[in-house]
Amino acid sequence: MLYAMHLDDEPFRKICDGSKTIELRLYDERRRPIRVGDFIRFESSLGVVKTQVTALYIFDDFQQLYSTLDLTKCGYSPDELSAASPDDMQRYYSLQLQRQWGVVGIELKLCGNSHD
Repeated sequence: MLYAMHLDDEPFRKICDGSKTIELRLYDERRRPIRVGDFIRFESSLGVVKTQVTALYIFDDFQQLYSTLDLTKCGYSPDELSAASPDDMQRYYSLQLQRQWGVVGIELKLCGNSHD
C-alpha cells in the first residue's frame, strides 16, 4: 500500500539525507492501517521522496516514545538531545489527541525520489 504525507522542509531534508529514519505521528485512523512493507510518499515544498516502512513503534504518548526510541533516528542531532522533549510534539498534536489515539514512530528506509 502507498500512503502520502506532508512534511515541513526541515524533517523532509533529514529524511532525504538519511539523518531521520523514524517519523513521529499520531496513531489515528489515518495511520492505523500502515503496515511494515508499505510505502509512504512524503511531500514538502522541496520535493517528493518515497520511503518504505521497516518497523512501527506504538506508544500511549510522546513521553513514552521519547523515553524509549533513539531520538537521533527521530531527527534530533546529537547536540540537540539534551534539549529534546516530548513537548516538542505538542506543536503538532495536543496531549488530548495523544491520549485519545496514541502515537507511532514509523521507521523508514529511503527508496528514492518519486513522482508516483
